Amino acid sequence: MGLAAGLAAALLTGCGTERPGDSAPKKVAGEAAPAPADSPSRPTRKGGPSPSSSSNPRGGGADNDKTPPASSQDSGGNSASGGKGGSGGGAPESSSCKTAGLAFSTSHGMAEGTLLVNLRNSGSAACTLKGFPGVDLQGEAGSLHATRNNLTPSTVNLQPGETTRFTLNYPRNDTGGSGVDITSLVVTPPNETQSRTLPVSINLPVTDGSGTPITVGPVGSGK
Repeated sequence: MGLAAGLAAALLTGCGTERPGDSAPKKVAGEAAPAPADSPSRPTRKGGPSPSSSSNPRGGGADNDKTPPASSQDSGGNSASGGKGGSGGGAPESSSCKTAGLAFSTSHGMAEGTLLVNLRNSGSAACTLKGFPGVDLQGEAGSLHATRNNLTPSTVNLQPGETTRFTLNYPRNDTGGSGVDITSLVVTPPNETQSRTLPVSINLPVTDGSGTPITVGPVGSGK
């Protein structure tokens, strides 16, 4: 009992005597200092919700559940290059004509000793030809190879159904002899390895090799 009574007396003495002006709290101008719990490591929430919740009410980040629209520059560029097949809005480039996509025929040229070989695009897409074809003349006596003339090749664009040609020049048989009969042509289009054999009827003079050579022009030449 003596120890408890001493502790109570000491506490009363430490609290001091209450003065009349200390009974009510005083108002101080300005903002109140933050409570001890509001330390810098734990910021106080004031006003509305945090930026993350305002930008995305679902709380999954800024528009994470939506696919961002493509920019106007990307969509315009892709549509132009994809729809037109190339930059600048031009027509798509044609591929090289294949032997399987060509129909072959022959016709007489305007001059004696000329044969026209016609090449028609029998496919469903446009294609191009440029250069000299390979031509071998075959008969009972053997095979002869046509040499290239001195004309400059140019690019020939063939739409489906269109036809181009080249010219084969050969010496006429005006010697009065029987000559050599050519019964077929083996034609290989430029830049191709597959050939087509065409029936022809050409009579060449028999020479010792010093006569007029057999020549072929580039595709796109001939009348």
